Amino acid sequence: MKINRLFSTACMMVALSLFPAGSSLADEVTEAVRGLQAEWGIANYKTSDDNKEAAFKALVDKAQALSSKHAQRAEPKIWEAIIRAGYAGAMGGMSSMFNAMPQMEKGRDLLLVAEKIDATVMSGAVYTTLGSFYYMVPGGFIGFGDNDKAELYLAKAVAMAPDDMDANYFNGDYWLERKKYKKAIPYLEKVLALPAVAERPIYSEGRKAEAAAKLAIAKKKAPPF
Repeated sequence: MKINRLFSTACMMVALSLFPAGSSLADEVTEAVRGLQAEWGIANYKTSDDNKEAAFKALVDKAQALSSKHAQRAEPKIWEAIIRAGYAGAMGGMSSMFNAMPQMEKGRDLLLVAEKIDATVMSGAVYTTLGSFYYMVPGGFIGFGDNDKAELYLAKAVAMAPDDMDANYFNGDYWLERKKYKKAIPYLEKVLALPAVAERPIYSEGRKAEAAAKLAIAKKKAPPF
């Protein structure tokens, strides 16, 4: 399965007015999300395959607790969705058949709620992640995969944040999956040209390595003219 690769705006404005950027609540959520990001990087790039599933399961529990505690914030929901996708991808054997898809469905639902709260947070990560879900998950009777939706969300993501590493990476990966190699190349090249994300060195190194590998494939398979 491809999984293995991988409130309203008004309410949000009220929440921000009650808890401005410098407030203890804003700091608590931001710092907690940064912690999840750091742990995700370790689980995804530095953990052995044998231990990935357990690492992501523990992270799902942390992310779910944060999402429940701060239900009015989009960021924890986005990261819970990303972590659930990692958990699904780490599942092996029979569990991947029966347990991975519910994780992806839960992640999609979280992202759709986050989009309603605030689609602009974290450089439009909600669009990047939704787009990646829709092309990585099978369609038909198996899952909710939909290339048209994937393309729409990914285009929104890169339009909102043209210099975001993930927005470019997943656009490139999407076109690579569709065998549109020439379309994939500029996005993957952009990932390699972007500076590392200062506070996320493990992620930056890992994502650039993935982009380099996919770029090599795209260049090898792209038609000469």
